[in-house]
Amino acid sequence: MTVETEVDGRIGRLTLNRPEAMNAITTELAAALDAALVALEPQVDVIVIRGAGAHFCVGGDFKALEALREEGPAAMAELFETFGRACARIGTLEVPVVCAVHGYAMAGGFELMQACDIAIVAEDCRLADNHANFGQVPGGGGSQRLPRLVGRQRASAHILTGGRLSGADAVAWGLAAAAVPAGELAEAADALATLLAGKARAAQAKVKRLIRDGLELSLADGLALERRVVVEHLTGAEAGAGIASFTTRGA
Repeated sequence: MTVETEVDGRIGRLTLNRPEAMNAITTELAAALDAALVALEPQVDVIVIRGAGAHFCVGGDFKALEALREEGPAAMAELFETFGRACARIGTLEVPVVCAVHGYAMAGGFELMQACDIAIVAEDCRLADNHANFGQVPGGGGSQRLPRLVGRQRASAHILTGGRLSGADAVAWGLAAAAVPAGELAEAADALATLLAGKARAAQAKVKRLIRDGLELSLADGLALERRVVVEHLTGAEAGAGIASFTTRGA
C-alpha cells in the first residue's frame, strides 16, 4: 500500500509508504492520499501525516513522470490534478492536519507540507522547492501557496534558485510551528496531536475555516466573516458546554 492509515483513539495517522523511493509521488500515491484523508476525517479529531523510512517525501517520481510523458498530456494532467486535489482536501477537512517532516521534503513533498495546517519539522530536515534545479516548474501548489505563506520576495528567491531550507529556516520563515531534534519528532507530533484531539471539534473546524478563508479576503471582509461565525457559534447549542465549563471553572 502506498499510503497506510491508523486510528489511535481520536488521532488518525497517515503514512506515505514508498520508503524504497523516498516516498516519491505517483498518481497511485496521490489518489491513496486523498482517499485516506476522506476516510479518516469522520473517525478522528486530528490527522498526522508522516513519511515512512528516512525521508518525508522527495516529490514526484521521475520514473513515473517519464512514463506519463510518453502517455501524453492527459495522463500527466491526471497526476497533478489528483495530487492537487489531495492537497486541497486538507483545507476542506473539519479536523486539523499536522505534518511531521524528517529527512527530505522536496518539490511535491514540500508542497504537501505547505498545504497542512501545522508543520513540525526535524532540525536536520532539508526542505526545498527544487524544481529549478532540474529545469522544472512547480505543479503541486508551490508557486501559489509559498508566496502566500512567506511573501513574494522570499518565495521568488527560493523557487527560482532551488535552494534548501533547514528546520530552523522553516520556523523562521513561518513554514513550521516548531523544529525539534530528529529523535524527538514523533513524540512532538504525537503530543501536539493529543492536545488538538482534546479540543471541541466544531470550534476547531470553524477556526480552521476562518484562518484559511480569511487569507483569501481583505482584512475588513475577514473580520466580518469572523463576527458572523462567532455569533453563529455562541448562539448555537454546541457552544453551551464550553461556556458552562468555563463559568464552572472560574467559580
